[in-house]
Amino acid sequence: MIHPVILCGGSGTRLWPLSRKSYPKQFAKLASSDTLFQATALRLSGEIYAAPTIITGSDFRFIVTQQLAEVSVDPGSVLIEPEGRNTAPAVLAAALHIHAQDPDALLLVAPSDHVITDDAAFAAAIQAGETAARDGTLVTFGITPDRPETGYGYLELASLSAEGGPVPLKRFVEKPDRKRAEEMLSAGTFLWNAGIFLFSAKAILAAFETHAPELTKTIRSAVDGAKADLGFLRLDPEAWAEAENISIDYAIMEKADNLSAVPFSNGWSDLGGWNAVWREQSPDDNGVAMSGPATAIDCNNTLLRSEDEDLELVGLGLNNIIAVAMPDAVLVADMDRAQDVKEAVAALKKKKAIQAEQFPRDHRPWGWFQSIAMGDRFQVKRIVVHPGAALSLQSHVHRSEHWIVVEGSALVTIGEDKQLVSENQSVYVPLGAVHRMENPGKVPMVLIEVQTGSYLGEDDIVRYEDVYARG
Repeated sequence: MIHPVILCGGSGTRLWPLSRKSYPKQFAKLASSDTLFQATALRLSGEIYAAPTIITGSDFRFIVTQQLAEVSVDPGSVLIEPEGRNTAPAVLAAALHIHAQDPDALLLVAPSDHVITDDAAFAAAIQAGETAARDGTLVTFGITPDRPETGYGYLELASLSAEGGPVPLKRFVEKPDRKRAEEMLSAGTFLWNAGIFLFSAKAILAAFETHAPELTKTIRSAVDGAKADLGFLRLDPEAWAEAENISIDYAIMEKADNLSAVPFSNGWSDLGGWNAVWREQSPDDNGVAMSGPATAIDCNNTLLRSEDEDLELVGLGLNNIIAVAMPDAVLVADMDRAQDVKEAVAALKKKKAIQAEQFPRDHRPWGWFQSIAMGDRFQVKRIVVHPGAALSLQSHVHRSEHWIVVEGSALVTIGEDKQLVSENQSVYVPLGAVHRMENPGKVPMVLIEVQTGSYLGEDDIVRYEDVYARG
């Protein structure tokens, strides 16, 4: 069987404001009814695949498991990175973990935030590279280019093959300028680097031992010192902190001599910018693509995307424009500047704007909440609790709370008293009272919380019991 390794980190700045550090693009529904992460997990499921190994950050661990549960995919392991260290440490940790269980394992490493529209063609490409990978070759998958793209790295093939199988790889090429991209497109021997790899655990570990021995030593210590935590496996933070921040391309692939590439040309995108999202949304004859409540009048080559059902986005006489509207932030940009959106995020971070990194919805292990109104001494939140989930047993020093259930039922604990609060009923939590809310039902529970007090920050919380082992 093939062991999928799904890389699920990143900050997603190029698709701001929909993608942010606290909730990057792989968890968003950008191209279908499933999130990019869910689509990846489903693509790498089936008879030939073992349960996937996910490597992600601590902040995303419950989002990962929740989204997998929504599409009925059971993870084999979820490895928690103490901090981001790029793809080489992540791949190495996963390879060491899987090799310890199955020394003969074949690993398929894939990002969690790409779009592949033809799953059958992708499966055929994997099958085409499988024999070479089992024989010790490091196989990568390159996308046949259809335009002179400057936003991707490239793979240069040593030769051409009409069979569609693995082709010896000559070298990796950095993102080119426009002129060089046009030359590579004309040459016909270059592929876009998709960052997808197939290799045996033995072969990739041998490559790390040869080309990155210090990194191998460090990550081996992080894996050996890993500790189980609520079904996750936390890599040792002290060892991990010593790891070099480096991509697998730089650490291994640009140095190894046992490389092959399988060309793939059936609908792929890394959604690396809003112009890529525009292309994936199949623009109309005027080049207009829309999502959500949006209206285009006399527009050309324009993306209009509203991420709030109550926010109508109207474009009038626009040409070559990206417009993305969310409840707390709006992006308006020239289509040709799509790769520069990260500069806008940097500018927002410099002015300490919360929108730079924080998503309007604050996702938690039990569900999510969103602030919908705030004043000097009050805040109103919408809170959604997953079926069977419970918030921690807690108290607050500076605020009291009023809870009004609007969907489902809540089991509420206040001090020694427990009561079931149904739809259209409310309860008051006095300042300092030890309390908890749970969803005992089989559907999401939604309530409106009104906080009043002198301080309303999220750090005003004392936890006494927490099934998610938070401090």
